Amino acid sequence: MELTERAVMDALATVLDPELQQDLVSLGMIERLAIDGDRVVVRVQLTTPACPMKAKIESDVRAALAGVPGVGEVELSFGAQVRASATANLPGVKHVIAVGSGKGGVGKSTIAANLAAGLALDGADVGLLDADIYGPSQARMFSVEGRRLMADEQKRILPLKNYGVRILSIANLVEDGQALTWRGPILHGTLTQMLQQTVWGELDYLIVDLPPGTGDVQLSLAQLVNLTGMVLVTTPQDVALLDVKRAATMARKTHVPLLGVIENMSYYALPDGSKDFLFGEGGARAFAEQEDLPLLGEIPITRRLRESGDAGVPLVISDPDDFSALALRETARRVAGQVSIQALQTLPMA
Repeated sequence: MELTERAVMDALATVLDPELQQDLVSLGMIERLAIDGDRVVVRVQLTTPACPMKAKIESDVRAALAGVPGVGEVELSFGAQVRASATANLPGVKHVIAVGSGKGGVGKSTIAANLAAGLALDGADVGLLDADIYGPSQARMFSVEGRRLMADEQKRILPLKNYGVRILSIANLVEDGQALTWRGPILHGTLTQMLQQTVWGELDYLIVDLPPGTGDVQLSLAQLVNLTGMVLVTTPQDVALLDVKRAATMARKTHVPLLGVIENMSYYALPDGSKDFLFGEGGARAFAEQEDLPLLGEIPITRRLRESGDAGVPLVISDPDDFSALALRETARRVAGQVSIQALQTLPMA
């Protein structure tokens, strides 16, 4: 029996994207298909270069093609194209992702920095906006502290860049150590300028590091751009979970989708392989289940994670084999997966 393209496509139509729960053919993910005798060449276009389910998709494609009569050799390759949210309204930026916690001290900025760097390592075009106006830290975490921002001929801000990430922080606009005493209208105007008068270029993801609380910056952000979603960061103990719940409530009131929960400082890995749950155990998991949200990651405490922030190099870059770095890379991919799901949900019904 002669091997046909139709037979191969029918087989591929049985393979589901594990997160999007639709088949690869109907999602338009088969970028290329060629047949040469019993040799089949397939290129699958993933919805993000940080796809957390790539190995599963590869296994399922090979299994489906193995069941097609006449198929001998399979040459399978992957590309990636992040699909913009249908509601995206920041020119050139496909997805704006807020990282919030509702309180300080949970490592939100460290998580945001490593999410941005991790997505960039996987090949995505990434920007990072430090919207923590009163306590900016991303300039330090990305080793751009002390560098001044420049403007183009249209007086638009040119973001700085390091480790493959375009960075904009208020720390690069004011004198080092200056205390800002701005109220709501000035905060709103500043955030407007940082978002809409910046040459972000073409970005797959713009990560926004939010300040603690549920105040002016959070409200302004929700008004200025259509967020693809918010990632909530917490530690396991009850006092942190109380505040992250308030952040979740605010997100829902402002119609910002919640992408999931990340538990930081989840545990300390002891030399014998056991775990010391310094701040309690399972708090974020219980909260995620209660709120019907994905648990995106549980990030252990390591000395290197703290040191990397002070040194100005995100841990996923400085020490990629560290326990926390491995957890952060996987967490970033899960965030990208949830963004792909959210983008699909914004598409108009056929």
